[in-house]
Amino acid sequence: MNLEKYQQYSRIARGLEQADLVLKDARIINVFTEEIIRGDIAIQDGIIAGIGSFQGKEERDLGGKYVCPGFIDSHLHLESTLVTPAELVTVASRHGTTTFIVDPHESANVSGLAGIDYILEQTEDVKANVYVMMPSCVPATGIDDNGCTLTAQDMAPYLNNSRILGLGEVMDSISVVQGDKGMHDKLELFEGRIRDGHAPFLVEGDLQAYAMAGIATDHECSFFDYAMRERRNGLTILIREGSAARNLEALVGGLVQRKMNGEGFCFCTDDKHIEDIQQEGHIDHNVRKAIRLGMNSVSAIKMATINAANCYGLKDKGAIAPGRQADLLVLSDLVNVEVEDVYYKGQLIDKNENIVIKPCASELKNTVHVAEFSKEAFHLESKDGTFPVILCEEGQITTRKGTLKASDGPCEFQPDDDYQKIAVVERHKATGKIGRGVIGGFGIRGGAIASSVSHDSHNIIVIGDNDEDMELAVRELIRTQGGYTIVENHKVFDTLALPVMGLMSDKGFEKDNATLKRMIQKAHDMGVKKGHDPFITLSFMALPVIPQIRITPRGVYDVENGSFY
Repeated sequence: MNLEKYQQYSRIARGLEQADLVLKDARIINVFTEEIIRGDIAIQDGIIAGIGSFQGKEERDLGGKYVCPGFIDSHLHLESTLVTPAELVTVASRHGTTTFIVDPHESANVSGLAGIDYILEQTEDVKANVYVMMPSCVPATGIDDNGCTLTAQDMAPYLNNSRILGLGEVMDSISVVQGDKGMHDKLELFEGRIRDGHAPFLVEGDLQAYAMAGIATDHECSFFDYAMRERRNGLTILIREGSAARNLEALVGGLVQRKMNGEGFCFCTDDKHIEDIQQEGHIDHNVRKAIRLGMNSVSAIKMATINAANCYGLKDKGAIAPGRQADLLVLSDLVNVEVEDVYYKGQLIDKNENIVIKPCASELKNTVHVAEFSKEAFHLESKDGTFPVILCEEGQITTRKGTLKASDGPCEFQPDDDYQKIAVVERHKATGKIGRGVIGGFGIRGGAIASSVSHDSHNIIVIGDNDEDMELAVRELIRTQGGYTIVENHKVFDTLALPVMGLMSDKGFEKDNATLKRMIQKAHDMGVKKGHDPFITLSFMALPVIPQIRITPRGVYDVENGSFY
């Protein structure tokens, strides 16, 4: 802060000069002392100049309503919301999220540095704070077939960008603990900055080695006991509640049971579709749910504000205090936490303002390149009649290993009500690779469902009960250059086109939401289990860094043993 500005703010704080805006008679949540203090908030140039009793050039009487800091989403992938970045940020900000810690590794795995630049450019003038973590794992592992490769040398020019906070989620834990030079070059590049983690189910020695590498966070905890193991090693736990992975109940339930106040824990969404945000909220939903589970309201708000600000070194965010940015939420109460008004840099956000969708480079809308294939490519045989099975888990992105004994000798797999066929088609470099396997617990019958959103390499993934419909589904996504599609009885039922890197639509979320809602209902009508979001569950089945079993263009992969079947 320059001296002239400080002098002005100092005069306001001491009552010698009026602020441009004063929010009068607020119940102010102090995240430092956990007190609720009644008073006024003086705001100048988007900065909080004072708290107490003030007169302003403009005054707004809050009538004793609660005011807390703007919420922070400590980890998310804007590309995984299906809409353009500005749309997601704008909609989520209307629910009180004013700061976003974004990891663009989805777009980077498709389009490399151009994908990262797209995220930066699309969010440079939104009415929220959008920070970027530099993707660490492009590709995610050495067995991935993605679009690009990023090295530490590629990342170095971005260090001077003030919006780049640190290194994105380091999901290749094997490379970390085994001291792989390429990975440690990236870790060293971000020495002194925040380095995010991705470390589900590491054994204790590996977990300690992982933490020793300077990795500070993890959002992959689905059980409280494992979260506590990570806390004992110094990691901050990002409690995830998104569209597919919902870990909040287990983790907050553990905090409440142990009477812990949430220190060392923050909230994130990771991957949350915009229709879910509209229906239940964003980080405000996490706060409400934590309170319903028995957490103290102020403690829950701290996990959504100051805890995250401290974790990511955002010294001017996360609190209502002099010198902090005036990102403020006016709340109805501290139980339902209904966000009535949102202030970003002291300006009231217009919840009805039209969202402008920026165009993107044409090459980012031409990223689906598949070698010629036929329905015979989806045939699946076993020499001994035994097939490894990927078993889905409701409400989680983890899977379990299963085995199907179809016969006592060589046979072709035949889908039924319990087991269907799953395949991944490489779509970046037209290599012709197609991995095939068996999935249980998903449930589609009478057709196929496919997606080009397939973490983190984003090849085309398809599940079906017959080869003809699986072929048709893949060809439909080649036609649209990415998206979601459902095929029923050899006809395309509907497609949500996602032409921006095969990940996002640029047509506007309201129309897309109607299409997606119709498609999700159709998927459930065709047998997909009610506990699954059909497309989000599908999108994680090819991610070989999440236990226990996955499928890639190279075949079915045992994550725990690090080998293909």
